[in-house]
Amino acid sequence: MRHRKRTAKLGRTSTHRNAMLANLVCSLIIHKRVTTTLAKAKAARSVAEKMVTLGKSGTIHDRRLVSARLLQQEDAVKILFNEIAPAQKTRNGGYTRIVKLHPRQGDAAEVAILEWVELAGGETTAEAPKVE
Repeated sequence: MRHRKRTAKLGRTSTHRNAMLANLVCSLIIHKRVTTTLAKAKAARSVAEKMVTLGKSGTIHDRRLVSARLLQQEDAVKILFNEIAPAQKTRNGGYTRIVKLHPRQGDAAEVAILEWVELAGGETTAEAPKVE
């Protein structure tokens, strides 16, 4: 029985899935917005929000936990702790938004944009890098 098992498998092994989600969240942190499939966006959303929650406290232990989860990508960790987490200090969750776009041409997978809700100074990016 699959009772209380919420993880989206995404057709991958657990190590592949964890690496893919870590890379997707790092791209979100660096580029502020990514375009991907709806299923991947929903899976990456929970990881990204947990990383921001850890980033808001700013302790060295939380920095090490984030670094381990994001596969030692230190540039993304620095951006998270220095820019994104302070901008989200007043929010109690709901740091990301998913905007549904259109079915993809090749396989009709639903495409979506995953982006931050609020950033300091209201900065936005013009185009989203595609991660598929």
